[in-house]
Amino acid sequence: MRKALVVGINQYPDNRLYGCVNDAKAIAQKLSTNDDGSANFDVRVEENVANKNKLMSLVHNLFDCDYEMCLFYYAGHGALNSYGNGYIVTPDKKEFDQGVSMDEIIHIANLSKAKNRLIILDCCYAGALGSPAFAGGKICHIGEGVTIMTATRRNGKSAEYNGHGLFTGLLLEALNGAAADISGMITPAGMYAYVDRCLGAWQQRPVFKTNTSNFVSLRTVTPEVSLAILKEITTYFADEESQHKLDPSYEYTNDPDMEHKVILPYAKKEHVRVFKALQMLHSIGLVRPVDEEHMYWAAIKKKSCKLTPLGRHYWKLVKEQRL
Repeated sequence: MRKALVVGINQYPDNRLYGCVNDAKAIAQKLSTNDDGSANFDVRVEENVANKNKLMSLVHNLFDCDYEMCLFYYAGHGALNSYGNGYIVTPDKKEFDQGVSMDEIIHIANLSKAKNRLIILDCCYAGALGSPAFAGGKICHIGEGVTIMTATRRNGKSAEYNGHGLFTGLLLEALNGAAADISGMITPAGMYAYVDRCLGAWQQRPVFKTNTSNFVSLRTVTPEVSLAILKEITTYFADEESQHKLDPSYEYTNDPDMEHKVILPYAKKEHVRVFKALQMLHSIGLVRPVDEEHMYWAAIKKKSCKLTPLGRHYWKLVKEQRL
């Protein structure tokens, strides 16, 4: 079982925001289902949580379980006090009580019995999460199974862009498929890698902290190549270094059943089927032609194709039945 608490706060009495509720709604929508419409996270969306007590209660309730995964997402104001302690700010903030302490949030997550806990903060100073001020902000204190993604470093500011936080806008792109691996899985590491590449050295810098031995998928999307075709990779290549010999019988334009004129005297239907699968694997970087730029000419000129380094990786996964 997987559950998520998604919080967006716009309505601050002295410094209103405009994109955080939009962010929360959009993130909740993406997390609630996979690309094929199947159920994913059981999401609770909370807009404009009025006070610290309510938000603390929600966070406690989220992590008080032994589920497969718990996810906490927050968009709103963040703050550091004079001692360098980080807070996610609630509208009832006071001079010496800004809101919910980031140290308390990570402590609650660390104690949770949930197998995987992911905390995502889109706010200023979010990088203070998991790096308490008493340690100078230079040591990370996160329990096993906990992962943190934040919009900024400890002293960084987060920006809004086109009705969304800049960071959350990139997260949404990642969840929509931009961060998916070849099998269609979107992991926290894949999401962060995507966001990291999109933000330059002069922009706000995100932070990723984790203490986990394996990543679970946050969402799945329809892969560019079906899993069934991907699993055929071991039938086309006997081992990681072998080559698949091609000839003109693999090219469909030589198929007399097609509308095209027959260029060469033969095309075999089974070879045509295999070649289409090989071309799909080529399109996602798992296969490449040998001594030719295009698969078509490798077939016409009776050459071969072979696995790329990434192809060898997926060949192993299929061979070891880990895909």
